[in-house]
Amino acid sequence: MSVSPAVSSAPAASTSPVAAPTQADLLDFVRRTAADAEVIASLPLDPEGRTWVRLEGPGGSEAWLIGWPPGTGTGWHDHADSVGAFVTASGELKENSLAARLPTDGWKTLELADGVDRERRLPAGKGRAFGQHHVHEVFNESTEEHAISVHAYYPPLPRIRRYSRTGQVLHLEHVERPDDWQ
Repeated sequence: MSVSPAVSSAPAASTSPVAAPTQADLLDFVRRTAADAEVIASLPLDPEGRTWVRLEGPGGSEAWLIGWPPGTGTGWHDHADSVGAFVTASGELKENSLAARLPTDGWKTLELADGVDRERRLPAGKGRAFGQHHVHEVFNESTEEHAISVHAYYPPLPRIRRYSRTGQVLHLEHVERPDDWQ
C-alpha cells in the first residue's frame, strides 16, 4: 500500500460541540463523496497495491478514499469499537461478512456456527453501514478493472483486528494500531 497526502475540506465554523456521527451520517457522507468525480479522480492508482488518501469525515470521523487494483482485498478484519460505512465509487467490490456477534476480546480461535456467512456485491454507487465489531473482508474480484471506494469510521479507528479463516474456524492473527497504517 502507498500513502498519499490528505484531501480535506474546510471545517464549518461552529462554537457548539458537534454530535457524534451516526451510521446513517457516515453512509450519507461516503455516498456524497463517492459521487464527487473530482475527489475520486484525485486518487493515484497503483497497478499492484492498494492506495489510499485520508479524507476529513463528518463530526471528527476518520475517512479514506481507497483504490483497489484487480485481485486485491483486505483479508478478514474488524474495526473494533468503531461504526462505519463504505460505498464503491467505481468498479465493483465484494464483501463477505459474518452475521454473528463475536466476543470482543479474550480469544484467539473461534469456531463459527453454520449459516453466519453473508455475501454482498457492491457495484459503483452501492454501499453499506455497519456497527461495532463487524467482521468482514472486502475485495476486488475483477481481473482487469480497478475499483475505488470511500470509507468512514467513528470514532476514528483505535485498532483493526486481523483474522485468518480455515473453514468455520476464525483465528485472531494480530492487532494493528493507527501508526501501522497512517
